[in-house]
Amino acid sequence: MMEKVIDEMRLPIGINEQSAEPLYFQIEVQLRALIISGTLQAGTLLPSIRELASQLKCSVITIKRVYSDLETEGLLRTKQGTGTYVSHVEEQSREEHRHGVVIEAIDHLLEAAKRVQCSRQELEQLIQEKLKEYDD
Repeated sequence: MMEKVIDEMRLPIGINEQSAEPLYFQIEVQLRALIISGTLQAGTLLPSIRELASQLKCSVITIKRVYSDLETEGLLRTKQGTGTYVSHVEEQSREEHRHGVVIEAIDHLLEAAKRVQCSRQELEQLIQEKLKEYDD
């Protein structure tokens, strides 16, 4: 497999310090999306744990956890002494991940709607309005 090396790679990951979501989770979700979407292709060398922690101004332990979680999912692989690379993700697996992300977001949407007692009709109307914006 050909390895893609990007000098001083800066990943397009943003951190919201006001978010209730843990820092590692914010980073993990965004890095997973970059891999699943194909933005980061198989064989791409990621920044070292220390480099990414420095770029994102967070703890090395945070990035180590993110890389470890994504490696467990099969999205990353680490070669001792050379670094962490994006794994090859089969198309079916990529689709499962993509759909999983959307289904999880829908679950959160439904939970939020239920908390504020949004009726099914209101919810459907709101979703239709947002879909129109999305299509434009």
